[in-house]
Amino acid sequence: MDGGEERLVAAAQAGDAAARERLVSGCLPLVYNVVGRALDGHADVDDVVQDTMLRMLNGLGGLRDPSRFRSWLVAIAMNQVRRRWSANRRRPAVGLDAAHEIPDPDGDFVEITIVRLGLSGQRKEIAEATRWLDPADRDLLSLWWLEVSGELTRAELAAALDVKRRHAAVRVNRMKEQLETGRLVVRALAATPPCPGLAELTSSWNGRPTPVWRKRIARHARGCDACRAHRHRLAPAEVLLAGMVLVPPPAHLSAAELAGFKLSGADVALHASHGARNAVIAGTSVVAAVAVAVWFFAMPGDEQRPSAAPPSTPVATPSATPVSPTRRPHRPGPAVRPSRARRPSRRSVRDGRSSGSPTSSERGTAAAPCAKIRC
Repeated sequence: MDGGEERLVAAAQAGDAAARERLVSGCLPLVYNVVGRALDGHADVDDVVQDTMLRMLNGLGGLRDPSRFRSWLVAIAMNQVRRRWSANRRRPAVGLDAAHEIPDPDGDFVEITIVRLGLSGQRKEIAEATRWLDPADRDLLSLWWLEVSGELTRAELAAALDVKRRHAAVRVNRMKEQLETGRLVVRALAATPPCPGLAELTSSWNGRPTPVWRKRIARHARGCDACRAHRHRLAPAEVLLAGMVLVPPPAHLSAAELAGFKLSGADVALHASHGARNAVIAGTSVVAAVAVAVWFFAMPGDEQRPSAAPPSTPVATPSATPVSPTRRPHRPGPAVRPSRARRPSRRSVRDGRSSGSPTSSERGTAAAPCAKIRC
């Protein structure tokens, strides 16, 4: 991270609105490329990018070291990616509920990368080879691609993965081996004329890249003289990706739109794509529950509480049977237990005196302000 970006982060932390806008504009392409490759083909890319940016703006004041802003931001993005995958795995996978797992044809990040960056030749092949990686390596691919293109350092990559640099190097090497195998598979499948043995092998293949078919095709390519020759003419992936520009975000994820969420934390939360709706619903329910509780306990007695019947429906009371003020007709409600102070003493009961205590029927209907409600 250079000094200019560090000063920009410090100014944004101090509340400079213009600095916040420039910070969003500068880091949005980075976040979009990280999330886009990690969630390749998934329709949730835009939501995860927006959630990441909003979390960055909300938590910017808690960042102690502005020089660690980039690794901190990438770690937020990776946590959001993992959280989204975990949420999707917990959803039911039956019927139409499984539609979230279907890749969006317009959201294929490999194709987006090829088209928007105008990739051709071996750079196009390496982008297509990323489809053949194991799903667990997609988040690592998104970080390593940015490392070799000069957008991240190895220290920032390790911090985003929450591992030591040595462990990160081991994982990167394993991922690169799979990527090289994928490049060989891509070349073998695109060869002209096609290999007869490979055509026979893939006659039952549905065309979707999977680890199983990667192993089968790669095994054939290593044992076939015609297909094995493709491997010797591959340039190193680091050389092909070095200096490659970032894929530009779509128009609806522009920094100008996200700048509308640069206000306070409450304003940002209200505009979040997923959490805001749940927060508003939950908050409304809590407010309603508190209002009901305050209304119920604030009333001094049953005389001031409204009747259970709607105001527009008059309650008919027989005139031949007047209602006694001390013995009102029973109506459904919470069971009320009299307070300890109003119970008759043992001496009064033994002497046969009432001492002003209510009868058993009155105890069932009278409501004292300090009565305890049995739930």
